[in-house]
Amino acid sequence: MKVIKGARERTTGIGEAKAHFSQLVRDAARGHEWVITERGRPIARLVSIAQKRESLEGRLLRLEKAGVIDPVGEVRVLPPPLPLEAGLAQRFLDEDRG
Repeated sequence: MKVIKGARERTTGIGEAKAHFSQLVRDAARGHEWVITERGRPIARLVSIAQKRESLEGRLLRLEKAGVIDPVGEVRVLPPPLPLEAGLAQRFLDEDRG
């Protein structure tokens, strides 16, 4: 793990992050940010959740602006699910979970 004394942002590889995840979470809770890399390329950031509570309306508005949720009243028409042979989805899940 790359730590520069006094720096708020720290960097670690994904394997190291997995091995020391609890430590990284505690460190993030103290206000440090961790950038997780894969083969030297930043792929994720671990940060503390802000202590200030955001109102429900504020959270919904932020999620709408980010495109995570649709505004109230808008109905998105989704395509029908893809036809899969029996058990195929479960096999994919089993393979993914190792």
